Order: sequence, then C-alpha cells, then structure tokens
Amino acid sequence: MLCKMFYTLGLVAAMLSSISAISHDIGRSNFLLVIVDDLRPALGCYGDRRAHTPNIDRLASEGIRFEKAYAQQALCGPSRNSLLTSRRPDTLGLYDFYSYWREVAGNYTTLPEHLRNNGYTTVSLGKVFHPGASSNYSDDSPYSWSRTPFHPRTDRFKDAPVCSGQRSPPARNLICPVRVSSMPTRTLPDIEILNAAKQFLNSNREEPFFLAVGFQKPHIPLKYPKRYMRFHSLRKFVLPDKYEWPINVSHVAYNSWMDLRRRNDVKKLKLRCPWQKIPKKYARKIIRAYYSAVTYIDDLIGQLMNELEMLKIRKNTVIILTSDHGWSLGEHAEWAKYSNFEVALRVPLIISIPNLTFKSYDTRNLCLVSKAIRSQNCRTKASVDECCDDCKMIANPVELLDVFPTIAELAGFPVRSCPRKKSDSIPNLCTEGSSLIPLIEGLLRCQSSSWKNAALSQYPRSTTHPTCTASDDEPRLRDITIMGYTLRTIRYRYTAWVGFSAISKRPDWQEILAEELYDHSVDADENFNIANLDASHRVKSDLKNLLIFQLNNE
Repeated sequence: MLCKMFYTLGLVAAMLSSISAISHDIGRSNFLLVIVDDLRPALGCYGDRRAHTPNIDRLASEGIRFEKAYAQQALCGPSRNSLLTSRRPDTLGLYDFYSYWREVAGNYTTLPEHLRNNGYTTVSLGKVFHPGASSNYSDDSPYSWSRTPFHPRTDRFKDAPVCSGQRSPPARNLICPVRVSSMPTRTLPDIEILNAAKQFLNSNREEPFFLAVGFQKPHIPLKYPKRYMRFHSLRKFVLPDKYEWPINVSHVAYNSWMDLRRRNDVKKLKLRCPWQKIPKKYARKIIRAYYSAVTYIDDLIGQLMNELEMLKIRKNTVIILTSDHGWSLGEHAEWAKYSNFEVALRVPLIISIPNLTFKSYDTRNLCLVSKAIRSQNCRTKASVDECCDDCKMIANPVELLDVFPTIAELAGFPVRSCPRKKSDSIPNLCTEGSSLIPLIEGLLRCQSSSWKNAALSQYPRSTTHPTCTASDDEPRLRDITIMGYTLRTIRYRYTAWVGFSAISKRPDWQEILAEELYDHSVDADENFNIANLDASHRVKSDLKNLLIFQLNNE
C-alpha cells in the first residue's frame, strides 16, 4: 500500500514536471490541424445525442475539449484568416472575401509561416485558407507553405447538377446524398483530401511537420455518400422548440440565408423572402442531411487518425480539430451562418497532446493522473469527483485567435502579445489571442487560471432590414454601414449593432442601432432578448463597457 502511494505521488510529480516543461517536451512533435467547414458542435462528445461521430469522440477522449470556443466572424474567409494570423477581422480589415491582409493591413506572419521559419515542413490540403482574393489566390503561398497547397480536382464539380430525386432529373440541390461511383471522376473532394493526407504522411515521417487538412463538408451543398444516411433516421430529428424569430430582436440581426434559397430543391418550396419559414417536414430533412454529412467527415477523420497510428507517428503528433464557424439549423427560423448568434459562432475545439492528454505508450490516462493531482488540491471528496468528471473539458470562453499562440508554444516558439494600444506600431509577428496552455495546466492541477473574461466576435450588415439580396448575408466592404459586435462571457451574450465606416473601418459608438442580451443560464438558445428590461440595465451596461474596452485595447 505504501509503495502504491509513493508510486502515485511520483506519478503526480512527474506529470506536474512535464506540464511545467510542456513546450520543451512537445517541441519535437508534429502538428495536425483539422478544420471542418461549417461544423457546429454537432458531435457526440459535445453531448449531441443525434450525432454519430465515433471517431471525433475518440479524439476528444484523447484530448482536451473546449466547451465554449468561438469564431471571430461567422464567415469562411474572415474567420480562417483570423485563425491563421491570430488577428481580429478589424485588424485585418477583412469582413468579406475580396482583400488580402498583406496588401491592405500589414505583412502579418501566419501560423504555418511561423512554424516554417522555425524548421517545420508546412503543408495545406483542401480548404485551409479560403481560396480566392482573401488569400491572394494562392492560399498565401509562398509565405505560409513549404509546397504548393493541394486542392482536389473534383472541386470544379462542387455545384454540378448531380443530385437526383426519385421523380426529378439531376439538379443543384441543397440536400444531395449521392453514390460516389456515379460522380464525375468517381470520387468526392473530401475523399481526395484524405488520400492526399495519407500520401503526405507516408512520405514525410522523418522531419517535423505542420499538416493542415481542411475538409469541405458539411458546407452546402450537403453532398455526401448516401450510405451515411443509415446512421440517421428522420424520426430522431425535430425542429428547435422556438422555430421563430426571437422576441424583441431587431431585424438587423437577421440573415436571409440567400445561399440556401438559390438551390433547386429550396426554390421549389416557393418561399416568400425573407420571413416565410421552410416547412417543418423539409426542414427536418435538411437537419438530417447536415448530420449525415458530419458523419461522413467523421469517418474520414477516423481514417486519418488510423493512418497516424499505423505509421507509428501518432505518439508524437499533436492533433487540433476545429471549424471556421457554426451553422444554424432552424434556430430562430434561420439557416446557415452570417449572424452573431451562438449557433453561428460556436465551434468545436479539441486539442490532443500525446503523453499528456491521453493514454499513450508509456504514460497514464489523463483522468487517472489528474484525479491523483486533484486529490491533493481539491478540498472535499465531492469536489474531487466533480473535477474528474470534467477532467477533459474546459468551460472558459476561448477564441479561434488562441489556436496560433497555443501551437506556437507547444512547438517551443512562443509568440508575444500584440501591443494593447491601437496607436502603437504592430509587429508582423504577434498575437491578439492567448495561449491555451495555462488553461490546460490549470485543468490538470485542479487550479483556477487567470483568463480573459469573454470571447469577442463580429458581423457586418449593409442595412437595418433584410433586402433578399446577397448583401444581406455577405456585404462587400464598400457596402458595410453597420457592425454587430458580440461578447460572450460564461453566462451572457451581449451584442451591439452600431454605425460603421467602411473607409476608416471604425465603429461609431454614438450610433447604437440595436442591442441584444441573452442569459445563457436560463436561455441557452438565445430566444429571449432581455436587453431592454430594467432588471438587465446593470449587466448590459457592464458588458457594453467591457466590449468597448476590449475593442479599444486589442
């Protein structure tokens, strides 16, 4: 018994030692960054009982899951540039797809560029940067990547009329389960991306690498192999309890989901734009298709993880899985992204670190080790049990901005924070985020860590009311007259829609057009805006001041 006690204490001491030297121990590791397009936390490991995601759930069991992770803008291009540069959209001056930060904002160093400059082979497969003007039509080559980024040949068939109905010719539908063998070139883009990743791993095992894999689904069209439907009976999918626009919310917050409306199957519904809702029967089919597409990507991620294990390089490969933003599935009677609501901004974020967060080769399972640590630090048995139940989940609000400095610290090349004052010159290499390592350390030690109060996001608008044009959802910079800034704390979401100058790229806080406040302790779905209640005045004022302070000091 005494030997066992000393063994446990020794294990604890070794674990704490490894935490304190985490960047040194992990510095020789490879990094696999998986970005899944338009993925909300529709995953079993996030408590979604409708999901069938055994492989991502397995990854979560081997890592740390961040419960409240948020994109900086619910649009692909701005979000991905923000993630990969660790700069906010306001800093990059990018809110659409049509400018390149190195030309309009500054020659800011990216995450892959930083690792490449420090000896890593950096490779982009699939949709990592958003293709087009926002990444200089090159995925930021040659700065970020050691070789030409890979894009699948089948990308050119993205919107091909290949979606077949029982009584209709092939069409460009939103819902599009297919037989892969009947597709052009007999494959799909994400399968090509997986095969390219396998090929890279098989030929690059000796030198440290940063491999970024960008899977395209469940981005619409919801085109996926038909066989994945079998995991998702239509019976299990229902609409949100409040399939309607929230109470007391300004129309400026609404997006018209125009990208869905142009699909052939949605056109047939003959909906009156912007307010007529998709009929519940068809809405349930959309939700089913989304979850089926997620299961498809989960399968590919499982194959990628298996390849790492087969090649015996999983033991020194850190895996980070996330998304560029979430996606509405009927909440507020809305679809897609393009908003400041929780469902559009919240993303999964899982970080799996060999020899630290999961049972691997010569180490113990995190829960076993952390329980021993917690037994020393937690005051009561109840608190120990409670801690261990959540030993792989962090509830603090975090941002996609935080991914860059976290990976940099794990690699042994930490990045300093950007100057707090806007007037100061901004160096090319700095971060507007924060490394997540202190949160991970605190979790293992059962100790609270100093951390930011809130996650900050934003979304632009061209008008105060939807006009049923593309500018509703994706306004060009020149058309932006309003910016919605939103702050997410552990308990609240506060949003302010304010006047905005497209020339100076600055908000006008003298022109507040609308405000929203949601109390997530009683309204997790953000259905009841309490911003105008007298009882909410103090909270709203405090959050507004915090929001303005963060905007002026980051």
